[in-house]
Amino acid sequence: MKKSKILGSVGTASLAALTLAACGKSNDNNAEEVKKASKFPTEMPKKATKQGGTVKFAIENDSPFTGIFASELSTTKIDSDVASPGNESLFDVDDDYKINDKGPATLKINRKNNTVTITLKKGVKWSDGKQVTAKDMEYSYEILANKATKSQRYTASLQNIKGLKEYHEGKAKTISGIELPDGENGLTMVLHYTELKPGMYNSGNGYFSENAEPYHYLKDVPFSKLMSSDKIRKRPLYFGPYKLDKLVRGQSATWVPNKYYWRGKPKLDKIVCQIVSTNSTSQAIKSHKFDVADVINSQWKQVKDAKDFTFIANVPLQYTYIGFKVGKFDTKTSKSVMDPKSKMNNKALRQAIGYAMNVDQVNNKYNNDLNFRIPTLIPAQFGDYFDKSVKGYSYNLKKANEILDKAGYKKKGKWRVQPNGKPLKIKFMAKPDSAVQEPIVQNYIQQWHKIGLNVSLYNGRLIEINSFYDKIQRDAPGIDMFMAGWSLSSEPSPADLYNEGAPFNFTRFVTPENDKLLKEMDSQKAFNHKYRVEKFHEWQKYMNDQAYVIPINNSYSITAVNSKLTGYSVEPSHSNSLWYEVAYAK
Repeated sequence: MKKSKILGSVGTASLAALTLAACGKSNDNNAEEVKKASKFPTEMPKKATKQGGTVKFAIENDSPFTGIFASELSTTKIDSDVASPGNESLFDVDDDYKINDKGPATLKINRKNNTVTITLKKGVKWSDGKQVTAKDMEYSYEILANKATKSQRYTASLQNIKGLKEYHEGKAKTISGIELPDGENGLTMVLHYTELKPGMYNSGNGYFSENAEPYHYLKDVPFSKLMSSDKIRKRPLYFGPYKLDKLVRGQSATWVPNKYYWRGKPKLDKIVCQIVSTNSTSQAIKSHKFDVADVINSQWKQVKDAKDFTFIANVPLQYTYIGFKVGKFDTKTSKSVMDPKSKMNNKALRQAIGYAMNVDQVNNKYNNDLNFRIPTLIPAQFGDYFDKSVKGYSYNLKKANEILDKAGYKKKGKWRVQPNGKPLKIKFMAKPDSAVQEPIVQNYIQQWHKIGLNVSLYNGRLIEINSFYDKIQRDAPGIDMFMAGWSLSSEPSPADLYNEGAPFNFTRFVTPENDKLLKEMDSQKAFNHKYRVEKFHEWQKYMNDQAYVIPINNSYSITAVNSKLTGYSVEPSHSNSLWYEVAYAK
């Protein structure tokens, strides 16, 4: 996965969830599933290329894309996909996501001085022909940290940069820990930290921005107006291989070559990114409406024999989860605050809900076993950081009932009541990620009914994805639990999703033990790999026991690619230069 944590939606390369009842296969160790993905190739065959041609790229979603074309302000994977032909990161990575020197900028980490130095390559230019500068890199931090932008990507991890917190709080007009030794028009930026972190060598670590924004182009736009500005919504500048030529708001984006692109001349004449509904995806693939389209797993049988397509796949860094709302985010302190009186703030209730979910059966019936249950919040792709001893919440109705009985959730008629004797009604929010999402959600609700829990859908229906995440982020009243997903960053630390100061900690749980473990896994001691692995394992066991967030699925991410194309790959080492490499074969 490229760059940092992004809100997911399912079936395609993101996430969602599903529904059913009865018996099924169990996959306690998803490492086996990762191995099975090798039955698909990870890239198109390498062939001699020709210049020209149009590629139509399907963006599967049942809502318009929001079109926030700035990495510091965007939070959805859909926007990232639409922007991908133009949006290039500062860094290329190898297949283990380690930053290398092949990209637009290079990275030097100095543990003695607690500094990170990022140097741009000469000739890396915006699509208007201007050189990307040190000020453009610094401006990325100003966008992230200025309160007026309301960026969801300002996190506690970034506060390790000296002076960033003071800037965020309005106590300073500049960020003291950012040094531009050759001036604003130079190519070098030095970041001064209170301490360095072990994850800094990997992309997606969250401790520094991997993006730049065109200061010369955006400097006249007030921070408070940046997210709504036409310069970001309609006419963004990027330094990637393509530039935005035409936008049909929320529906399609047409990209043409950036003639100033630093790697060389892109091969294609046009890339058209277009929204297609999840219900229409399989037919769109079979009718060759698109050249590149993610396969929705529930539709695999309908498309697997499509002619003139090559199917490539991987198991991406992502998962679906059930989250329980137990507090709110305090915008004044930029911290989550837990409500001890929240009805979902009872471990037994959360655990029982997890055990009642028949995830394996759902995957078998609705997703052709291309989705698979995962036991922990650290995917197996992270190697020894993944704790295979944690078994997660496999389907066990008997255990769910026993846990509720023991915790005092007694039945009064059909439904259980709270231990204090008050009625227990639970509102569950989910979004329509695919055509099978409605029956999947209804299945899980029926499962919870089986253990006497009065669970019903929030507002009586699935909530459109943009509205869903708006309600989650605003802590809208009346939501007790929700089903969502993450496309993860390529550095395994979960701190930016689950610490006290993380806006993405949507459940709003805060405990001393969680904070302690997250700090330890990213501490100076954690430069020792063995120690860091131990802390990752401790955290997974703790989260499994507390069940504030219960992981559900990961899935194969299969992409249908026109067999006439070459250069398309899902390998990490190609992620930053992907659209530069895609071309029609001779």
